[in-house]
Amino acid sequence: MPVTIKDVARLAGVSNATVSRVLTDKPHVRPEIRQRVQEAIQALGYRPSRVARSLRVKRTRLIGLIISDIQNPFFTALVRAVEDVAQQAGYAVILCNSDEDIHKERLYIELMQAEQVSGVLITPTRETGSPARLLLEAGVPVVAVDRQMRDLQVDTVLVDNVEGAFQAVSHLIGAGHTRIGAILAPRVVTTGSQRREGYVQALKAHGLPVDPALIRTGQPRKAVGDRLAGELLDLPERPTALFCGNNLLALGALNAIRERGWRIPEDVALGAFDNLDWAALIDPPLTVVEQPVYELGQTAAELLMKRIQDASRPFQKVELKTRLRVRQSSQRPLSIDREDRR
Repeated sequence: MPVTIKDVARLAGVSNATVSRVLTDKPHVRPEIRQRVQEAIQALGYRPSRVARSLRVKRTRLIGLIISDIQNPFFTALVRAVEDVAQQAGYAVILCNSDEDIHKERLYIELMQAEQVSGVLITPTRETGSPARLLLEAGVPVVAVDRQMRDLQVDTVLVDNVEGAFQAVSHLIGAGHTRIGAILAPRVVTTGSQRREGYVQALKAHGLPVDPALIRTGQPRKAVGDRLAGELLDLPERPTALFCGNNLLALGALNAIRERGWRIPEDVALGAFDNLDWAALIDPPLTVVEQPVYELGQTAAELLMKRIQDASRPFQKVELKTRLRVRQSSQRPLSIDREDRR
């Protein structure tokens, strides 16, 4: 037979209600009574039912983390940071992968409601119309991380995507490139729209035209990067440099370049967002916009903990700085004339 609250109360010589107050860490329990109950719990090996407890206190020691693509190495450090903060605060993390699919995102949000989590961190699949609204309507704290939700009032942690893209594209222009292709995530997500904005701002700041034919958008996947880079590289007047909006798109672009037997940066230069371990190890090493990924996850998790403790506190938007890491993939200017490149 499983041990119950009644068994603990009988051994400790207190009421069931007193045991419940100790289990839920409620005040107004004398220290000596609290100690007796805790000793009884240990002696009997009592383990409270998570489901029953959540029904009583209307919350659990769980937080949800919904990321957009579990295959993207960018999220590894982010997830680790969230878990570290949650564990220190006494919470466990439920990790879900929306796979950039708003329907899956809604299913996981409904799961979070059913599990009565204390709060949710989310990398939303779009800037507006997110089903995260359901959580807010149910009184569940939400923090947006890496991307924002413009139509919902939530704490948000981002990096300065516009400035990061501006610096990367400006660097490519400084290396002598005037036709720079962009391979970006869709504009319905913050990373796609803001990195596009930085790309456009850099071209205009240096007196170059914005050619829509040199901009490609698609889901941040390696296969998509390969396909979109191929479309750009096969143009009659192709770009001499590529700027990729994330690491998976950059991997695809690398593949497309090498399939054509071209050299980096002599035949086409390359720069991208995200500084992962492989970026410095490939030949040549890749120029990247480095994001403070661990700090991104850590800050978001800390904001969620504060929101759980105080739902009335002012909402915050935190924007972290990026850093351009220049490596060989973009350093040398064009070395073959355009006619050889067609």
